[in-house]
Amino acid sequence: MAKEELIQFEGLVTEILPDARYRVQLDAGHEIVAYTAGKMKKNRIKTLAGDRVTIEMSPYDLEKGRLIFRHKDERPNTGAPRGGPPRGGQFRRR
Repeated sequence: MAKEELIQFEGLVTEILPDARYRVQLDAGHEIVAYTAGKMKKNRIKTLAGDRVTIEMSPYDLEKGRLIFRHKDERPNTGAPRGGPPRGGQFRRR
């Protein structure tokens, strides 16, 4: 017997739950609990509250889903340097 086709939705992560689970508000208005897909765990892709994500769901259970993609951030860059002090500063390192 063939595997059922999975349904994909987009949504917004509203809350981070224990055990790599997330509460996601779908664009359609429903709220579900989703877990992180294995490829995202393997590649250490972090998901925070407020991120846009793509969810994969089975047609049999529309309350749970698998988080398969985190969309790139569209927020403007603040321009603040990341990391330590700027190189070539006042003091030299030995």
